[in-house]
Amino acid sequence: MAFVEQFGLWTDSHGRAAADVAQRLAGGDIEVVRFSFPDQHGVLRGKTLVASEAIKALRGGVNVTTTLFAKDTSHRTVFPVFSAGGGFDMPGTQGGADVTLVPDPSTFRVLPWSPKAGWILCDPYFQDGRPVPFATRRILRNAEERLAAAGYQLVTGLEVEFHVFRLVREHMTPDDAGQPGEPPEVELLSHGYQFLTELRYDATETVIELIRENVQQLGLPVRSLEIEFGPSQFEFTFAPATPVATADAMVLFRSAVKQVCKRHGYHATFMCRPKIRNVVSSGWHLHQSLTRLGDGGNAMMPDAVGQDLSEVGRHYLAGLLQHACAATAFATPTINGYKRFRAYSLAPDRAIWARDNRGAMLRVLGGPGDAATRIENRVGEPAANPYLYLASQAIAGLDGIQRRLDPGPSADSPYETPAPQLPRTLEEALACLQADDALREGMGSAFVDYFCHIKQAEIARFNLEVSDWEQREYFDTF
Repeated sequence: MAFVEQFGLWTDSHGRAAADVAQRLAGGDIEVVRFSFPDQHGVLRGKTLVASEAIKALRGGVNVTTTLFAKDTSHRTVFPVFSAGGGFDMPGTQGGADVTLVPDPSTFRVLPWSPKAGWILCDPYFQDGRPVPFATRRILRNAEERLAAAGYQLVTGLEVEFHVFRLVREHMTPDDAGQPGEPPEVELLSHGYQFLTELRYDATETVIELIRENVQQLGLPVRSLEIEFGPSQFEFTFAPATPVATADAMVLFRSAVKQVCKRHGYHATFMCRPKIRNVVSSGWHLHQSLTRLGDGGNAMMPDAVGQDLSEVGRHYLAGLLQHACAATAFATPTINGYKRFRAYSLAPDRAIWARDNRGAMLRVLGGPGDAATRIENRVGEPAANPYLYLASQAIAGLDGIQRRLDPGPSADSPYETPAPQLPRTLEEALACLQADDALREGMGSAFVDYFCHIKQAEIARFNLEVSDWEQREYFDTF
């Protein structure tokens, strides 16, 4: 009996989708399939199988090592995987044991930039059929189910900024290798500071169209393509969808953009603030609203003129504010991302909300009669794991609803109104996360400890490095 049937892991719709995928693979046009899962950082990992083996793996799964869950952003293993419990204090993880990636056949796509290759997203399970608790896609599903139990469906929309540079030279000598290796040398595609100008758009249309064509052929719901403020900076926005569909789109979008650009002599990065002169920070603005499961209406839309949000919407908004410090660890999970939080910079610096104000962390849009009434969270960086970012929002907002929290009045001056400051460093954000009972309960206390351990390992490595700032500051003075 195949792994999927043995443990009853699929619904009937999954079975039908798998049959359709198997039929396509048997046709011969697709020669390989990439079986991928989003790791703790939202980076896709997995294995590639030839089509005949891929058909078997649809129900049998693909085995990968548990050490993939033990790695930080440099791909270093930061848990003692050969100790009892594999460093996780969990049976089935020690010694680099295997877990099985079970495909979600509804996610199958053919890669337009590699038309003989298919791609399918997977969920990891232990050999005894238990779901791996560190699988971030499952954490988001669990958060969706918690909202559904309260009668709501979260709807989310992406607004993602990123940079694309012309690739000048790859650093590929043996001395350039490492964990991580030496990044490439690049140059700008545009000088920037001409926000939304058509001339800038036309000058970079070759790159923008290259990206658009490929991601639309993947079936991603692109809505707009924009010239952002900084040099070589772009923004894509996507139609609203369920959280898992949104997160799946985000991980595939990031991977697709990087792969397609690389094949055509460009380097794309979703790093928040690259260390390149005059280049500015990129953000990820997450739009979110609630739909009532009973009648399908927007639960955030207010009834009376003069109201910004419904009562439920205000409670949800208050939950996002209440847990803003802790949730920042998931919305901005890199050391670099905290370089973006600057006053008067169109990025937030405190946990505050406002009516249609881009300086606030939470920007409320819509009103009575507007079915698109929603909250825009502007705290995220584009390198965030989307499953964790979205899950943290669902859990925080639901806590606000259940406790009937009040967000207080709108802030007309978001950089001057007194409010709790957002964390200034990843270390501060992790401390907030570790102390937040609602996110611990919603994400899983063991997962929070696991996530913090990985991030603290990154911080420890960072603290051992001598920065350019230190060299300039102290080398000549002392």
